[in-house]
Amino acid sequence: MVSHTLQAYLFVAGGGAVGAMARFSLTVFLQRGSVILPWGTFVSNLLGCFVIGIVAQLVAQSPWFNNAGWIEDQYRLLFAVGFCGSFTTLSSLVLEMNTMLQNDEAGSAFIYFAGTMIGAFACFYMGVMLVRALGQLPAG
Repeated sequence: MVSHTLQAYLFVAGGGAVGAMARFSLTVFLQRGSVILPWGTFVSNLLGCFVIGIVAQLVAQSPWFNNAGWIEDQYRLLFAVGFCGSFTTLSSLVLEMNTMLQNDEAGSAFIYFAGTMIGAFACFYMGVMLVRALGQLPAG
């Protein structure tokens, strides 16, 4: 496991920078067509949960993680902590829900919150199941 060295911080920072730019780009792209719901935040949260589900399952499958070196701890720091940490955004979700509530859009705020929470867990689980399914494929 990578300790709290400069290298570990650099992996987190690199992943975080790419994740933040990807989230901003996705938000700019998706908000062109709709102002009803904050689609950029919604989609980035779901995609980030899918990716972190994949990473979590890869780490959990110890033969790949420990023996084959397929995904080492620095890549967990890069993808899960750095990229997904900045690509997903709870603070933006809360801010956007607050704006909806201030605009008397309680129904939209509830749908946004429930859709994000249910969708995020579903996407995480799909990422886990994808890695499990790929792990069952015959080698070679």
